[in-house]
Amino acid sequence: MNRLLQGEVGSGKTVVGLLAMLQVVDAGRQCVMLAPTEVLATQHHRSLTAMLGDLGERGRLGAADQATRVVLLTGSMSTAERRAALLDIVTGEAGIVVGTHALIQDSVDFFDLGLVVVDEQHRFGVRQRDRLRAKGRDGMVPHLLVMTATPIPRTIAMTVFGDLEVSELGELPGGRRPISTSVVPARDRPRWVERTWERVREEVGAGHRAYVVCARIDAETTDAPDGAPKAGDDDKGGDRPPLVAAVELHQYLSTGPLAGLRIGLMHGRLPPEAKDATMTAFASGDLDVLVSTTVIEVGVDVPEATVMVVMDADRFGVSQLHQLRGRVGRGGLPGLCLLVTNSREGGKAMERLNAVAATTDGFLLAQLDLVQRREGDVLGDAQSGALASLRLLSVVEDGEVIEIARRHAEEILDSDPGLDTHPALAERVRRLSGSDESDYLFKY
Repeated sequence: MNRLLQGEVGSGKTVVGLLAMLQVVDAGRQCVMLAPTEVLATQHHRSLTAMLGDLGERGRLGAADQATRVVLLTGSMSTAERRAALLDIVTGEAGIVVGTHALIQDSVDFFDLGLVVVDEQHRFGVRQRDRLRAKGRDGMVPHLLVMTATPIPRTIAMTVFGDLEVSELGELPGGRRPISTSVVPARDRPRWVERTWERVREEVGAGHRAYVVCARIDAETTDAPDGAPKAGDDDKGGDRPPLVAAVELHQYLSTGPLAGLRIGLMHGRLPPEAKDATMTAFASGDLDVLVSTTVIEVGVDVPEATVMVVMDADRFGVSQLHQLRGRVGRGGLPGLCLLVTNSREGGKAMERLNAVAATTDGFLLAQLDLVQRREGDVLGDAQSGALASLRLLSVVEDGEVIEIARRHAEEILDSDPGLDTHPALAERVRRLSGSDESDYLFKY
């Protein structure tokens, strides 16, 4: 299997992934779930363990006869914890392994890996996934299931070209309420920003919780979010104020507009125990507001969170904004997302934000992302349209032609797998063999 599972934020992709893993575990082999952040990996470990109950307690008193063990492996674990996890993995005691990039390291050996599940696959490169799939026993390549709520352009291109089969979850869970999204033009309407913080106070006063997301950690951080549009992609971007930083905003809100509320801070430089403590406090209600970077982009599930404020929203990609706002409205309560921007009216950045505000359909947004960023290098690692390897073909405009070509290719391979009656095509394949493109293709 080499499959892409598409579904809206919160549609239940993790449950589908677990059901697939249990099929493999029942067949006597191991599974791994790869998550992009420690926060998400830890949460997946907890949720999978909770869903399995005594079926995930192998080796412990009261475990079911058919139980397996769910093991977590991250880069920040202590030496003793890491050694214990690695032992469970190599001996096969762990049927399901959840982890971050730490799973890709050479020191991690599996007893018999049968399935790789990649959550939020756009956060991983082709070679990273390939290194994990190379850990199969005796050269066997494990099945691959990649999951996403908003496919990036290159993934859409790969799907059209047939490298991935596609499954879609077209519905949301029962009781899920729609998310209302509004753009807050801070440059032209500063009073709207004041109203934004008043709106946060109102939600907290009603017993709910709020996220405030920033594009960088502090004044020393210059990196924009992954996949962010370049600064100045607006009509006149040179006079834009600097990006709002999480550390400074946390201090400002604590002593200013949100003074008196319990406000936490979350970012990637915090120690793992501090991250875990902060998320636990926010989930339990000990914090009212969480000021954070994009470490909460995927997987974080706090049903009481009903409002999200995204600062410098124009510096985030379309797919990332959709992922972020999926953190609210998860508990049967209406969700609100406020996109604060210094972009000018009529510019490309404002046009992009208005498009995000106009729909909550992740598939439509993925198509918008594809149109704006192009398909990227479908025969390489680049995920930017600037390096597209396609010269005479556009994935955006020529989908019908690609589908026809794919159908013809399948018919040829079915009737003539050795290409004996297609010498010109066989010669082209021969010349392709051994090239960088073929190395990429054979990974799939």
